[in-house]
Amino acid sequence: MPTPHNTAELEEIAKTVIMPGDPLRAKYIAENFLENYKLVNEVRSMYAYTGNYKNQKVTIMASGMGMPSMGIYSYELYKFYNVENIIRIGSCGGYSPNLKLFDIILSEQVYSESNFALSANNENCHLVESSIKLNNIIEKTSQVINIPVTRGTTVCTECFDLYMSNLQETFNRIPRDLKPIASEMEAFALFYIAKMLKKNASCLMSVVDTNVNSNLPKSNATSEERQNGLNNMIKLALESTLNL
Repeated sequence: MPTPHNTAELEEIAKTVIMPGDPLRAKYIAENFLENYKLVNEVRSMYAYTGNYKNQKVTIMASGMGMPSMGIYSYELYKFYNVENIIRIGSCGGYSPNLKLFDIILSEQVYSESNFALSANNENCHLVESSIKLNNIIEKTSQVINIPVTRGTTVCTECFDLYMSNLQETFNRIPRDLKPIASEMEAFALFYIAKMLKKNASCLMSVVDTNVNSNLPKSNATSEERQNGLNNMIKLALESTLNL
């Protein structure tokens, strides 16, 4: 049952999907964590693999970068492939001075200045929650396997933090009561599409830069460090699927 962006058959997509942004990270996860995996989509090189993790069927599919790309793939997975749960895994910039490189964040709600909700559903919405059920499963799993997470509000931007002409002005526009701890570029679209379609969505993020706020030490991960340092987050997401 192909869509314009996905050539997989209906039965080739699992009920739970883990979504990194990078197609090569999806490939890395399949090759290093799954058994009997199969490449089920490669349209636009947006790879999707379905296989088994400890006998649990799971799909790993890339979302691409940014809300528009995430919006397309998450909508099609939920709407046309009957996916129930999507766990986004990705990188983020830390807003809290208490965060260190490769700390793992679990987003409870995400704020965005974007008009994604207005475009998608004619709703003037800028704050949307993740799945409480899914988040609780992830947190309980993190305690069992001793991979700690930090829960909090996160921000979803339309521009890469490090390329903003004045990040502090952007930061100052965020409602003060939200007290966000990190930022990334996809979760708002994922959470909002899940809300629209009455599905479950969560977002795990690993801190890969901590220079997005003047109060934080300037520290950035190299591309190689990002690849290797994200394994704990990947393991947490996969282990959580066993409890769904």
